[in-house]
Amino acid sequence: MKKRVLIALTVIICIYGITRLGISIFSQPTRANIQSAEDAYKKHLSNIHVTGSGTVVHILPDDTRGSRHQRFILRLPSGQTLLIAHNIDIAPRIKNLKKGDTVEFSGEYEWNPKGGVVHWTHQDPSGRHIGGWLKHNGRVYK
Repeated sequence: MKKRVLIALTVIICIYGITRLGISIFSQPTRANIQSAEDAYKKHLSNIHVTGSGTVVHILPDDTRGSRHQRFILRLPSGQTLLIAHNIDIAPRIKNLKKGDTVEFSGEYEWNPKGGVVHWTHQDPSGRHIGGWLKHNGRVYK
């Protein structure tokens, strides 16, 4: 009986510690851990759902290996740059995108030393990821 109580207390203490420290035990983002790309970058986090907006500073060629992705770099208000990789096999391409445009985004953040990447900026057909989106000139792409 004492062993069971000790195990139960250990589990409760571990769960409490994990939640107090803000450590996610899930590999996929949840609505509870949506945050800014700036925070995710500073904390070197990945697989985190982020939202925000930035200014287009560079438009890259589409990535055509595997699923096709429209790619561009945003500069966030903090000065951080962020690569957006938008799957155009699942969601519509942003037409008429140009440098200086503002784009709002919601998607899954992956950390890298250059500022990070946001992908899953569309609905997930399998339902395993939180649905993301991009917004440009009042139109939402998802």
